[in-house]
Amino acid sequence: MNIIGREREKDIISKCLESGRPEFLVVYGRRRVGKTFLVREFFHGRFSFYTTGIPDAKTRNQLKAFHESLNSYGDDVKTIPKDWFEAFRRLRKVLESGDVYRDMSSGKKVVFLDELPWMDTARSDFKSAFDFFWNSWGSAQEDLLLIACGSATSWIISNILNDKGGFHNRITRQIHINPFNLGECKRIYADNGFSISRDQMIESYMIFGGIPYYLNLLDNRLSLAQNVDSLIFDERGDLHDEYDQLFKSLYKKPDNHVRVIETIGGQRRGLQRSEIAERSGVSDGEGLTKAIRELEQCGFIRQYKNITTSQKGCFYQVTDPFVLFCLYFRSGRIKSWQSFLKSPDYYTWRGYAFETVCLAHIPQIKAALGISGVESAEYSWKSKKKKGGAQIDLLIDRRDDVINLCEMKCTDKVFEVTADYRENLVNKAASFTEEVHTTKSVHITLITSNGYKRNEYSDVIQNDVAPDSLFTERP
Repeated sequence: MNIIGREREKDIISKCLESGRPEFLVVYGRRRVGKTFLVREFFHGRFSFYTTGIPDAKTRNQLKAFHESLNSYGDDVKTIPKDWFEAFRRLRKVLESGDVYRDMSSGKKVVFLDELPWMDTARSDFKSAFDFFWNSWGSAQEDLLLIACGSATSWIISNILNDKGGFHNRITRQIHINPFNLGECKRIYADNGFSISRDQMIESYMIFGGIPYYLNLLDNRLSLAQNVDSLIFDERGDLHDEYDQLFKSLYKKPDNHVRVIETIGGQRRGLQRSEIAERSGVSDGEGLTKAIRELEQCGFIRQYKNITTSQKGCFYQVTDPFVLFCLYFRSGRIKSWQSFLKSPDYYTWRGYAFETVCLAHIPQIKAALGISGVESAEYSWKSKKKKGGAQIDLLIDRRDDVINLCEMKCTDKVFEVTADYRENLVNKAASFTEEVHTTKSVHITLITSNGYKRNEYSDVIQNDVAPDSLFTERP
């Protein structure tokens, strides 16, 4: 079983097999994050029944694909089901046959329905039939494990997990597959024979994030920069059109989602709802609510409150590295990543992108600070002063009355504090404390990509997080 990480997820699947009851497991997460791979590898591709939905296909073609899967698992009916009720009735017959395949370790019948949202086409009876299949039969089969999977996370959440109808309280377990962290990415590089330095691993995360599918496309014969050009900037590259496909594959009408995420992505610290409505052109109503909610459910944006917005709502911030990379460079400002490297604009981008990497590794940062068990909120803050104001891109506001003011530095060499930078840090901390009137202790915390060397100006640094700490798989 060649599955990197995913220990919690594998444990949940094992518990489903070991239980003496019917199990309905829902697996969901962002496109390309490895949902199908996890399930297929765990079971070595052997199921009692497996089928997958087809993107952008009409009901008849979805039923045709389901029919062909039924035939491959022993169903001898030659005609395509006339509707989903017939399709699931025939599936039940397959599962009730004496020679149906059972999991060797548990004896359970395992049914894997992949890309379920694609099967639910307009004006079809899919959901009603699926509901009837589970509630009238499946939920009484103690030897059944039904796994439903899909990338359209918002559909899964709205129609299955949060359903108020037939599926209400029927889901026995769920797994939300998240992108890999740096430590898990490091294992992918090693498994694929891709020789890459620590600096380049961090840069790779800035571009591809922790998405296994993207990382598995890297050619170990090429440098990281050559791979970026080949995969993204070359019009024939596998990821050249991935940004557009992301939203088209997840949302039936993605225009609002694209406008919202491109508006939010233009501000590093994010925007509040009223600002999104004003700048995106999406009216402040149900359409905006739906787009924000679904982008958040799919993991493209996060919602946070900072110390000044408790009464005014929250901020929304883009946190998907690949999406941010595409937003930054899709305007055509550069034609080649290799020619862009080491330019002044490259270093500007890298500084911003490293902040996103750190935001994705809050558990690792907290572990390095020795506060894994302390409840905290993470947010950014900007002074209201028009002149001399400060901006802090990451604050870890802890329940033990400490706030870590995090400074994130991505450098080619070991970082050293200068006299000017020391003064800047002191002013930031003072400005923050004065404006928000916090009574908590403010600890200036340095997070670096290439290490940190103490000198005579380092007295203001209370904590530092070394780059190796970011590579801890399970803090």
